[in-house]
Amino acid sequence: MKLFHISDLHIGKQLHYYNLKDLQTEILCQIVEMAREHRPDVILIAGDIYDKSIPSGEAYEIFDQFLNRLADITPSIPVLIIAGNHDSAMRLKFASSFLEKNNIHISVLPPQNREEYLKKITLTDQYGAVNFYMLPFTKPGYIRNLFEEGEAKDYNSAVRAVIERENIDITERNVLIAHQFFVADTTEPKKCDSELAYISVGGIDSVDIDCIRIFDYVALGHIHGAQCIGENYIRYSGTPLKYSVSEEHHRKGITVVTLGEKNTPPEYAKLPLCASRDVRSMTGTLEQVIAAATDENRSDYVSITLTDEEGLYRPKDQLEEHYDNILEVKIENKRTQSRLENVEDMEDILYPIDAFREFYQIMNNQPASSVEEELMAEIISEIINIQE
Repeated sequence: MKLFHISDLHIGKQLHYYNLKDLQTEILCQIVEMAREHRPDVILIAGDIYDKSIPSGEAYEIFDQFLNRLADITPSIPVLIIAGNHDSAMRLKFASSFLEKNNIHISVLPPQNREEYLKKITLTDQYGAVNFYMLPFTKPGYIRNLFEEGEAKDYNSAVRAVIERENIDITERNVLIAHQFFVADTTEPKKCDSELAYISVGGIDSVDIDCIRIFDYVALGHIHGAQCIGENYIRYSGTPLKYSVSEEHHRKGITVVTLGEKNTPPEYAKLPLCASRDVRSMTGTLEQVIAAATDENRSDYVSITLTDEEGLYRPKDQLEEHYDNILEVKIENKRTQSRLENVEDMEDILYPIDAFREFYQIMNNQPASSVEEELMAEIISEIINIQE
């Protein structure tokens, strides 16, 4: 069985206030054409469909067009979608019963009561059944009605408890679609600037992969760089587009997974996705950077660092004559380096959640509880969403 695994579409996201509508539409069209050409048996979309919990009308339109194009492929290809931490459950769920008639299945929340279980879609091939378990982004508070008090007190125990209550038949092939920050013991996935604000570094939102090792493949979302975590069959697909300069060296694409019979390792391939405008950084003198401009690269999104020692007159104005989408212009030369070296007792910049921990400890002479940290993480995320 051939699977297409993608995630973190972040439809509606802006890059330094630049609207990415055209690029997102372009990449989603490429995904449709890849599906039409390579004929996967199922398409898995592992969360963060939208960039904000209240998407714009434009974002809805982009996703609607994408789903309609997928639905037009004949014979139809099942599409399995879960909600990520950026998605509003109720908004993503809208029209889900209608979408199921077009073989598009959406799961937006973990089980809410003891009669409910994870949404499971079963498909078959020449080797028998493949069960797809759909686990949307899950917080301990989401499943408070499923367990006794204290049984699912943090992210790790919450996800573990939800998986264990499914009583999964390990003699069959099982695939999990999830959107969480998974770690392998002390090993964390590699992160990018575009996602750091939403992830507690070494903190409360991590889930160890021990609870998901029983699956034959795990399709993950949440991390923007494609990578495995702990095991080859536990994978983040990464974003289909570059959403920060820190992603400039990523090779974006569709993770293609082929499942054989039970107890045989999956096979992996990658179908590249190529946007018409790149995201990249440039370093050099003003003259060098201007000389590097071509008709092919002038529309890229560029972060520029100028190294000129002499004073420059309105360098950004000069650069804008050659580059259409400048993200930022920085000056780094001997003078700026000297200023930094003369600043005494410079402290490392803390991530917001780490600054909160440190402040709480100082003020209360004890560490913050997991509930207090989770509440602060939600507040920080809401502030960042407003600022963007």
